[in-house]
Amino acid sequence: MTDDLRRLVYYSRNRTSGASGGMDGTIRSILAASRVNNARVGVTGALMFNAGCFAQVLEGPSAAVEATFERIQQDERHGEVSLLAYDAVEARLFTEWSMAYVGASKADADRYGDVADASGFDLSRMTGDRLCAVLHRLALEEEAAAA
Repeated sequence: MTDDLRRLVYYSRNRTSGASGGMDGTIRSILAASRVNNARVGVTGALMFNAGCFAQVLEGPSAAVEATFERIQQDERHGEVSLLAYDAVEARLFTEWSMAYVGASKADADRYGDVADASGFDLSRMTGDRLCAVLHRLALEEEAAAA
């Protein structure tokens, strides 16, 4: 096991507002900043967003993951930030993504419909392991669809 490799899983309530076009810009901005910052400190992961919430997995050295999560908790776009899991792990699941993204399109909603079925989109009823597995599967599907 890599001594300092950690995986953090959380969800938060979306505090941003505005029309769909504005939300798209907000998400693009979050992703652009995350990808640069995460690559710089060795954090990988995935982000899922819909109009009501964010769900995210962060992996990397404990200090970098903790600092990243602290910034997220201080970000006014996130409300009711809830930690689902923070564990030492042997290997990363998101090795190729500084921040994979599962968006809010109709096709994405169809693909992650089982999240809604399993939790009623109440992410507080999901475990960290389950949410991590769903995000990993969806990130792989997004990558395959883009290829």
